[in-house]
Amino acid sequence: MAVTEAEAYAAMLARRKALDEGLKERADAVLAAVTSARPYEMAVADVITYLAEEVLPHATAEEKAIYPAAAKHADIGEMTTEHVFLSVASSRLAALTDGPAAVEQARQIADLFSAHAAKENEVLLSALLADESVDLASLLGEMHRYTEHASTPAPAARFQDGDLQAELLSLLLQGAAALARAGGADRACRIAASAWAALREPRPDLAVKVTAALHGLTRKVDGPVAGAAPDSVPVTVDPNLDVRDMPPAQRHVTIFEAYDALLPGTGFVLVNDHDPKPLGYQFEAEHAGGFTWDYLENGPEVWRVRIGRPAAAAPTAEVDADAADEDPDLDVRQVSHGHRHGLIFTAYRSLRPGRGFVLVNDHDPRPLKYQFDASHAGEFTWDYLEAGPKVWRVRIGRTAV
Repeated sequence: MAVTEAEAYAAMLARRKALDEGLKERADAVLAAVTSARPYEMAVADVITYLAEEVLPHATAEEKAIYPAAAKHADIGEMTTEHVFLSVASSRLAALTDGPAAVEQARQIADLFSAHAAKENEVLLSALLADESVDLASLLGEMHRYTEHASTPAPAARFQDGDLQAELLSLLLQGAAALARAGGADRACRIAASAWAALREPRPDLAVKVTAALHGLTRKVDGPVAGAAPDSVPVTVDPNLDVRDMPPAQRHVTIFEAYDALLPGTGFVLVNDHDPKPLGYQFEAEHAGGFTWDYLENGPEVWRVRIGRPAAAAPTAEVDADAADEDPDLDVRQVSHGHRHGLIFTAYRSLRPGRGFVLVNDHDPRPLKYQFDASHAGEFTWDYLEAGPKVWRVRIGRTAV
């Protein structure tokens, strides 16, 4: 059945209205979460996912199908630039670590698209409908084909001209989203997590985008994360790592550093305000077979997951456990200063009575000694093995009961 010009015009208006309402609804969800002091990360991820999967592919299709026909009626360059701004705003939203700032950025994104859509409707589409040389029905068909088969990144790739890694990541995440929609959500999450592992060190700016995308992808996964070490056995007492009050951007870094500080056979209990399933995929990508993952509490307000290092796993934070009778090294020289003491105390709390580890540091850890005196008086040992000038090595032990 052929589509009339009036029907094609109405369909284009309806699509813009749906996208406009979809963005406003998601921006309102960010506001509602922050206002009520609830976790807002999933709401932010929903905005970013909606932009990546719906709004920006629609924008790309418009540039290819509608804009060439409208070039003589409107300033197409200005509208294309607004598409770029939408993509850049999405990247900024993914990097924010403050709730009120995320609310403001999400609102600006929704407002920008709303004004952009109104301009297209009033200036561009009205002119095309009045232009007898333009076949709106054919343009609508082209729009559908470009949207369905889009294989190029959204306009953001052009904003960072020559950034091949960003362009490839955009393609990869588009493919992962398509795979998730087709029923392969678990596989899509593993692909995205592998990209995150590859980018975490050389391109942290891109890695944070993958983390945001993972939050959207994991909503399509049923059941727990597969692939954790099968010999996972929760122990009776493990230190808690409560990240609920941390800025979202710091959480994953802190958790991985806490894992790096673990001695073989020990673990900690992650306490979070949402299901840390995206983190599970990242662990699987970076530490496959080298970690355990056990849900102890599964929402709806608090999630508790015991994350451990199996006894046979080789540590990743300079821990030397080749011989059972030797104290492993805990080298914190590459760990950010703000996280060192927390990791050292986590390692200490994981010790069995009579056991210890050798702290390797780039300065005299005397301040740490005062903290141990205040919190664990009479329960620990402290022995200098090397005292500078470049390296300090201190054996820290838990006294035998």
